Parts: sequence; C-alpha cells; structure tokens
Amino acid sequence: MIMARVYMSIATMKNKTQLAHELQSQLKESQRALGDATADADLNHSVAEKIKAMGQLLSKAKEQLYDCKLVTGKLRAMLQSADEQVRSLKKQSMFLSQIAAKTIPNGIHCLSMRLTIDYYLLPLEKRVFPRRENLENPDLYHYALFSDNVLAASVVVNSTIKNAKEPEKHVFHLVSDKLNFGAMNMWFLLNPPGKATIHVENVDEFKWLNSSYCPVLRQLESAAMKEYYFKSDHQTTGSSNLKYRNPKYLSMLNHLRFYLPQVYPKLNKILFLDDDIVVQKDLTGLWKVDLNGKVNGAVETCGESFHRFDKYLNFSNPHIARNFDPNACGWAYGMNMFDLDVWKKKDITGIYHKWQNMNEDRVLWKLGTLPPGLMTFYGLTHPLDKSWHVLGLGYNPSIDKRDIEKAAVIHYNGNMKPWLELAMTKYRSYWVKYIKFDHPYVRGCKLGE
Repeated sequence: MIMARVYMSIATMKNKTQLAHELQSQLKESQRALGDATADADLNHSVAEKIKAMGQLLSKAKEQLYDCKLVTGKLRAMLQSADEQVRSLKKQSMFLSQIAAKTIPNGIHCLSMRLTIDYYLLPLEKRVFPRRENLENPDLYHYALFSDNVLAASVVVNSTIKNAKEPEKHVFHLVSDKLNFGAMNMWFLLNPPGKATIHVENVDEFKWLNSSYCPVLRQLESAAMKEYYFKSDHQTTGSSNLKYRNPKYLSMLNHLRFYLPQVYPKLNKILFLDDDIVVQKDLTGLWKVDLNGKVNGAVETCGESFHRFDKYLNFSNPHIARNFDPNACGWAYGMNMFDLDVWKKKDITGIYHKWQNMNEDRVLWKLGTLPPGLMTFYGLTHPLDKSWHVLGLGYNPSIDKRDIEKAAVIHYNGNMKPWLELAMTKYRSYWVKYIKFDHPYVRGCKLGE
C-alpha cells in the first residue's frame, strides 16, 4: 500500500492518468480488505486474491515508472509527513489528557455539593468528631492528608484503617479548602473511621499562612505570576501551557507540606499521604524505621538515569550547580515519614523559604512542589525500602503486578487518576474496592456508573 501511494504520486506527476487511477482503485480495495485488522488471523480469506492483484499492478507500475532517486524522494517525503502527523497527534493527546486530569468529574462535584448542604444544616453540637484528646498524643500514629477531593480522601482513610492492626491508635489530620471543608467534615461524620480519630481543618483559616510569611503565597498573588499562569499567549504552548494552569499548582493545600510543624506543633512524627494513594498493608512499621537523624523518610525514584536532580532543577543556574549534584537520586512525595523534631532543629521551613524566595522569577525550577522539596530535604532524606511505596499507576501501564500486590502503598501519580474516566482499567480495582458504593450519597451521585 505504501508503494502504491508512491507510484500513484509519480504516475500523476508523469501524466499516466490511467495507471494512477488503477493504483488508486487497488489501494482503496486493499484498505477495505485490511479494515481494522491487526494480525493475519483477523483478515478475510478473500484477501489473498487482493494481495496478488496488488502485486501484479505494482510490477506493472515499476516497469513503467521506476526511478531510484524519485522513489527514494517520495518515500522520504511520506516518512516526514507521517512523523509530523504523529507529533501533532501526540500533542493533541497530551493536551486532552491535561484537560481531563484537571477536570472534576460530575459525580464527585455532586457528592461534595450534597455533603456541603447537609453539613451546614447540622446543628453546631453535631459537627464535632469524638476522641479530640488523641489529636496531640505523640504516642499514637498520626497522618497528614491535604485534599479537596472527598472521594479520594475517603479511600485513603478507609484503606489505611482496613489494613491497620490497631485502628484505635491511628489519627488522621485532614486539611481541605473552604469550598470542600463542609463536605469533608460531613462525609466522615456520616462514615466515621471505626475506632480511629479524625479531624478536619480549613486551610483558609490558618491566619499565620499569609503572604508576609509565606513566599509562595506572595508570589501567587503577584501580577507577574498571574500572567505566567494565565496569559493565553504564554510562550509554552499546548499541553505544557495547560500544565502550568493546573489548579493544584496554585493551591496552598499543595504547598502546606512545607509547614507541618507549624500545623502540628505538638507532634514529633507524622506520616504525610497524598490523596491519590491506596494503603494495602499496616503502616505502623514506618514509625519504627530509624531515619538516622534525617528529616524525611521516602522511597527513591531514580532508575539508571531517570528521576535524578537534573530532571527537575535548572543546573545552568549557578546557585543550583554550586549546591546540588545533578546525579543525586530523586525521591517520591506521596508517602513520607517526617521527623518534626529534627525538622524544627534544622529549620526546614526556613530552608524552603530561602529557595522559594530565590525562585521568584522561576529560574531555579518551573512549577510544583517536588523540585523545592528535593532542594529543601537535600542530604536530609533517608531512603525507605521500595516495597513501602510503589509509584506510577497514573501513567505507567507496565508496572509488575507482583510489585503492586506486595506494596504497602500504591500511588496513582500522573494524569490517569483512578476517579477519572481516563484511568487505566488494569489498576482501577485496587482503588475502587475501598469505595462505599452502597452509600446513598454515592448512589445518588451515580459514582458507581
């Protein structure tokens, strides 16, 4: 079929109208016969005759038209055109996946709205969670979860509790934004996590988190940053431009991870969890891991040359080149054990502020919380065993099933979140099994469909 296209083009160029017409007709026949087949077994038995007819016509065309230079030129032009089409389709695909990734599905929006309405109809005395005395008890297992997605947060809490050996010793500190604060409270008032303790706060009520204290807030409020994120003719076009506009990069919920001792001043250790994870095993062993005086316990993500510092930071900048090793191993946010006592001694938040202030014009890194995290915790991160945290279920279709099933935590990092239609079907069941589909709110919002 490729050669038929080549000879058809040459025949047209040399005014061999009859031969060009024959080639076009035979090409259409071949395309019809091929259809959507991807293997020989899919082809109809009549195809053999069509292949024979095409072979005879190509022999005739070769006799009349063959010119090595001309044929090579046509093939090269076709290859170049195909490459351009592939590149264009890839850009379109990335653009659409970025749109899908930042869109809240109707069902989750519906769930949040219904829960919010019912929460604000509740009398004040019924909005209180039990066991408040556990919130500052350093002998218990404390988790920090910052999320604006009720369904995702419910899966994190539900999966952690179901796999915990002593649920009564687990304390969940949830922080949401003002839009989802009521919904998050109402969900866990209606679905208390057994004997575990839960507490929900509103990030917008943290008065200390203001632009005079927090560099990223000051930057987000600046005209230059608003132009960078929202100007339509931004120099980076297409999918990458859309990536800059993802609301998570502008949310203080995303940056709150750098203020853990300020949010939880009475705690000495806390396990930070992202809302796109599922817990599959008891996590209490993490509190027993010796961090060797480091602040952050995390699973490293570097393969042979992937996910090293030079992927995230601008090493052409002298401040970066002078202070960091480009081959240093990256690590994952999503399940991190933080020693808050060492954090305070090392003034980790101050280190973060220093780098964030220096990145006012985005010369050190472009966006997100992982690059400043890598810099802030450089030399202060203890590598955890990889079985604690398996990543990539939101973008990598080839993770070994055995690695997933033996992991304590699996992480849907990437665009293909399990609550989106573009989620990878093969991984979705690990997440779905922790959703209460029989819950009237879930049914009412058609989240099982």
